Amino acid sequence: MSKSLNLFGATILGIGGTLLVAHNFGDRFVAQMPSTATAMGALPAPIPEPEAPVQAAKAEPVDVDGGIVAAAHADESTGGLRFGLGREALPEEVAAWNLDVSPDGTGLPAGSGNALDGEPIFEENCAVCHGSFAEGVDNWPKLAGGDGTLADKDPLKTVGSYWPYLSTVFDYVHRSMPFGNAQSLTPDEVYAITAYILYSNDLIDDDFELSPETWAEVEMPNAEGFIVDDRADTEYSIWRAEPCMENCKESVEITMRATVLDVTPDEEGAEPAAEEAAAEPSVVETADEPVVEEAAAEPAAEEAPVEEAALDPELVAAGEKVFGKCKACHQIGDGAKNRTGPQLNNVIGREVGSVEGFKYSNAMADHGGVWDEEAFTAFMQKPRDYIKGTKMAFAGLRKDEDIAALIAYLQSNPQ
Repeated sequence: MSKSLNLFGATILGIGGTLLVAHNFGDRFVAQMPSTATAMGALPAPIPEPEAPVQAAKAEPVDVDGGIVAAAHADESTGGLRFGLGREALPEEVAAWNLDVSPDGTGLPAGSGNALDGEPIFEENCAVCHGSFAEGVDNWPKLAGGDGTLADKDPLKTVGSYWPYLSTVFDYVHRSMPFGNAQSLTPDEVYAITAYILYSNDLIDDDFELSPETWAEVEMPNAEGFIVDDRADTEYSIWRAEPCMENCKESVEITMRATVLDVTPDEEGAEPAAEEAAAEPSVVETADEPVVEEAAAEPAAEEAPVEEAALDPELVAAGEKVFGKCKACHQIGDGAKNRTGPQLNNVIGREVGSVEGFKYSNAMADHGGVWDEEAFTAFMQKPRDYIKGTKMAFAGLRKDEDIAALIAYLQSNPQ
């Protein structure tokens, strides 16, 4: 009997403890009902979706703690009050965000700049990512070069080869550059940097003053390279037609062969390509044994001494101007020393990779040959194509007349 009472008592105590915990939990986490009708009215009510847009009545702004805010206004769609947020933006605040520039120059700020002024600004703010000649560093974007490559398998898309609008260049630099310190450049600095990028692509001269007044004089090479995307009108109906799943063509012909894998089936009756027969030396039969006749080498004609033509002063002066693209890495003239690149005294006519004390790339050191005018011209057109693996980062000169002028200038400095 005593055991039954003990068991019953323990059960009663357990139930009582559970009810006490439940009461305390509910008392802490269940929100209390507001004690007044005013508090009830202040709670936001759900706003039903209006059947049609309703023009809400505006109220005068009020001054709250020194800040102008929109006052509460009546909302006829709900029969209650809706509170406005914020205030009208001030004209100077709108101007701070209104930075876009249109292709025709609309929106350009007052100012100007040229490539001569832009070179040191670009070197200080941009070269760490885009290279001293806008040729790009590692995987950072290349801004110069790529002329004529858009039809290639791997085109180089730069400002000079791909971008159709100059306004895109200016707007991007003005709005987002330099990296990590956007909008820290003055309008004059942005004009100068933009001019230097154009100059690096041989689109303007280094003293061309870029400004709102001269904006329309700059022609981007790929300005006509984009078309309006009208596929929604001209092609979608073709793509979304019922697909053909069998016997879609009357005949199937092989029009070309795979170039990577030999997977194209041979056509019946196809003849192998004819091989060119190697030329054989003529054989003369004699009494003893056949003798192979070899063509006698003709004696080399004596070369008449060639007098060096006088250099055109105007061409030399033009070449000195072109050399401005080289002087960041190369020196020439009295006292010239090796810098990022070797000194260029007597470069026309000397052996490739032969300057003492300069550490060439393996590709340049092993190339061999002489820097005659033909080799130098080919190298300056596309350095990385002419000597693959060269450390020279310069993208090359696009105009043959600039290369000819540069050669004349280099020849005028035989130190």
